[in-house]
Amino acid sequence: MQTIAIILISILISFLTATDGRCQQKCVNAEGEAAIVNNDIPSAKMESVARAKWSAIEQVVGVDVKAGSLVQNFVLVDDVIKTQVGGVVKSYKILNEDNKGGTLLVKINACVEPGQAQQAVSSLALNNAVAVFIPAKKLNREFEETNIVSETLIGKLIEQGYTVTDVAPSSAVDAAAIDKAARTGNYLTLRSMMYKFLSNVVIIGKIDPNISVGKGKDIGYGLRMPFTNVTVRMTYRIVARNSKSGNMEILTAGTAEGKGLANSAEDATANGLKNLVESLTPKILDKLAQYIQGNVKKVRVKVNGVTDMETSMEVKSTLQNIVWVAGVEETQMGEYTVGYPENTVYLANSIKQKGLFNVDQFTPYSITLTYQK
Repeated sequence: MQTIAIILISILISFLTATDGRCQQKCVNAEGEAAIVNNDIPSAKMESVARAKWSAIEQVVGVDVKAGSLVQNFVLVDDVIKTQVGGVVKSYKILNEDNKGGTLLVKINACVEPGQAQQAVSSLALNNAVAVFIPAKKLNREFEETNIVSETLIGKLIEQGYTVTDVAPSSAVDAAAIDKAARTGNYLTLRSMMYKFLSNVVIIGKIDPNISVGKGKDIGYGLRMPFTNVTVRMTYRIVARNSKSGNMEILTAGTAEGKGLANSAEDATANGLKNLVESLTPKILDKLAQYIQGNVKKVRVKVNGVTDMETSMEVKSTLQNIVWVAGVEETQMGEYTVGYPENTVYLANSIKQKGLFNVDQFTPYSITLTYQK
């Protein structure tokens, strides 16, 4: 009797666990499209279903930046799709197939496990993609989510080659939530922001202006203040996801201050914000550069078709001029070791965009190319 009871309890636990797993899944409709080459419809169907699955994953995570927009030649992420979607998409069924002659469009309903979907999407996140959220309080204590500091900082980051997303217009989070996350050390909101914008770095801050001396105030000796003096204080953090451990870490945290004088309090605040961002920007750029350098990995690049020194030097020069390549070392004729801080798929894509190479094969640490003179 006792044995039967134990068996029944075990069955009940298994059922509840399975039910819980199913409850965690989210089912969505998604579409995928692929070219029909040489009238090979089965291959096109397989590719379009894979892309539809990836689209379902992006829907569940809620990303605003699509993988296809980061990797223009989407074929290069097929391997990523094949390795990631296996354990993420738990089940799917094809709802519709539309053969348009040259392309096949497939619509599916896919059930996705959200936690694993976030991990899959984060594998395509860029170390040089930065999400910025720096709300500023107005003197009337309301929050202004887009301001001189955030706009100027975003401009400077873009000048340095970073991919920058201004979080404020997206309504991904609100100022109160981000302020609470920063103060309490709760990085769940920040991690969700990273997933949403395919970023590994978030710059968060809060700006608080205060009138130090009001215009017309008695400052002694029978004198009155001719201008309004505003002091602007900012607290900020740069939070990044460690590419090796996946854990969140604080790259830097600090405070900055700016002062402004003007006839009106609003103009004085604007001058204070300009003064603040001038001193703040170099510090942030320095920390981001250190982070990028610390994430550089070595990628073996083998180039078929390199048979002489002149061609070898031309290929090496081409590789060195790719954005975010930290260095290129020739190990032997046609083989190079390339320092690169991002997912190898982006390096492969950048190489292909040069128009001189065909990408034959790539793995996280190796790319094989054919050079076309």
